[in-house]
Parts: sequence; C-alpha cells; structure tokens
Amino acid sequence: MIYVGTSGYSYKDWIGPFYPEGIKDSEMLEYYSLHFSFTEVNSSFYHMPRLQLFESLSRKTPDDFKFAVKLFGGFTHERNIGEMEAKQFIYAIRPLLESGKLICLLAQFPYSFHCNNENIDYLRKLKDWFEDLEINVEFRNNGWIKTEVMQLLREEGLGFVCVDEPRIRGLVKNVIAVTSRVSYLRMHGRNASKWYGGDGSDRYNYLYSTEELTEWVPRIKKMDSISIITVIAFNNHPIGKAVANAKTLMAMLSDK
Repeated sequence: MIYVGTSGYSYKDWIGPFYPEGIKDSEMLEYYSLHFSFTEVNSSFYHMPRLQLFESLSRKTPDDFKFAVKLFGGFTHERNIGEMEAKQFIYAIRPLLESGKLICLLAQFPYSFHCNNENIDYLRKLKDWFEDLEINVEFRNNGWIKTEVMQLLREEGLGFVCVDEPRIRGLVKNVIAVTSRVSYLRMHGRNASKWYGGDGSDRYNYLYSTEELTEWVPRIKKMDSISIITVIAFNNHPIGKAVANAKTLMAMLSDK
C-alpha cells in the first residue's frame, strides 16, 4: 500500500495555489483529505503535543486517512528528555492509535547527530521508550549510511527514511533501504544554493520536474515490494509546490 502526501498541510501560502480563498485554518485538513489520504504532522516537532490536537485530527479525517507524526525536537535535537516524556507523547497520540490512523512516528535527527556508539545507544533507548510503536529514522548526516547501521535498524525494528535532497557533501544521498514494515521517502527538494543560510522556506522552495519524479517511480515500486506500507511525503512546501508534486507522483504511480 502506497500513501503519498505532504509534510504538513496548514500553510497560509497554499491559499490560492491549493486551498480556496477564504478558507479557515480549522477547515484545511478536511479540505486536504479530499485530495490525499496521508499527511505528516510536523507541529509536534516544535512543542510537546496535547491529546486535544490528535482528537481533532482524527475527527476531521475519513476512517482510511493516515498520519505520520514527527517526534518532538527534545527527543531528536536537544535529546534532553526521556521515558517520562515519551509516555506523555504516547498518551497525546492515543486518538490516532485507537482509530488505526497512525502509520508511524518520524524521528528526524539533525546533521550534528553523528554515527557513534553513544548515539547508537540513544536509538536503542528511543525504541524502548516508545515500546511497540513503529518509528522511522531520518538521518541528515551521511556517516550513518553503512551496512552495519542498516543491520542495526533491522535488529531494533527501526525504519530507515530515504530522502531526496541536494547533492551536498555530507548529506545523505538517494539511498534506498527498507529496514522495517514501513518504507518511507521524504522529498525535500534539490535547492542546493539555499540549503544553508536563509530560512527554512528558502531551503525547501523547489518544484520537482516530471523527469525528476519519474526517476523515483521504479525505486518506490521496489520499496513497496519489500514493505507492508510505503509512505512518500513531499516537504517542498512553499507556495503549494509539495501539493503539485504529490499529485503528479500519485498519477505516475497509478499509471504504472
């Protein structure tokens, strides 16, 4: 089963390119769910989420809609919290667990998260804290791309997040790997000149060409043949570019 969607859905600059004029923030997810059956929840990265958020997300979406929820940055970037906060996080996402709408948790680590014994132990702790929940790990540092790391992820039941991003030294290249029941691909764009410096919107302000998306179709099919669920999330969100690319890729996959 392949789910294609975007990294987040609540963007003011999507009004016009995607959302109709006059739409309220509270109406965006319902409108989004008319076009897609999956999205990433990214707000949970910036602050510990509350139960009410996920009650609302579950209520506003169809029964077959799915979510991936990004872990709070305290788990991935600051790494200054632990098991107690993990229990709080699990409690908050309970509405998605009970409705069967959660595919996985997304643990996106920064470039400064290097491959070493201390951080490998931290990945094991993270898996323990979140018990039986599916966690997919996105590395930004190419030092993690090793055969032994992929084996570690398989042994720990952690999923690997494949990425499409600029070919900049040190970043992860277009590596295809499936290490759990969920295969995951995040499309960040290839805006190399704006990747460092500026704000996040500049970094992800990129529209994939048809040819660039076509490159991924056989790779996605390969990923899907190995996994139970395949997730593709477009993170090139400025001005609705993620929506346009997601729709194009969905059409490509349905034609193959």
